[in-house]
Amino acid sequence: MRLDLIRDDGVVLIVRATKKLRDRIGPPDLCGGEQSTTVLGEWYATRFGWRPDVLLLVNESTLLPVLLPLAPAATALSRAVDRIAVAMATHGTSAAIIAAELEQMRTHRIGTTANRGVVGIMSEFSHLADAYRDRGRQPNLDELAARLATTPCSPLYRTHISPDRAFTALVHTIPE
Repeated sequence: MRLDLIRDDGVVLIVRATKKLRDRIGPPDLCGGEQSTTVLGEWYATRFGWRPDVLLLVNESTLLPVLLPLAPAATALSRAVDRIAVAMATHGTSAAIIAAELEQMRTHRIGTTANRGVVGIMSEFSHLADAYRDRGRQPNLDELAARLATTPCSPLYRTHISPDRAFTALVHTIPE
């Protein structure tokens, strides 16, 4: 992707993708010093090698997981924004906050992973998702993500214990 063709008005969502995912969606296009302008901050992403492939996004600050089909990979991050909005609504976020966050997410950049703790949580979510899913049928990705969101995560032990609680606490700090 040519950086000179990307609309740059300073509004950007940063997705830090694993190499396994970048091999499917394209190389990093994050410029040096660029930071996420979203209230939720950066998201980390990887893919589950299921049939069909599934994209896992994890919010860096709350560890909230979001799942969606990876295919078609070229539109995965654009579709991910809609799935993030659904997850926000599922966890009780007001329509005004969701709309403001969606406005901030209209442009996205791909970067390499930088937080090993979040990468470790993604690995744990991957193992749990494998254990939770029924191999005889296609999983309901929203239900699976909601179940993963209730998982106690060690980075959250001193605060909210699980991603769903951490996300709810963060949303309650956002002025409408």
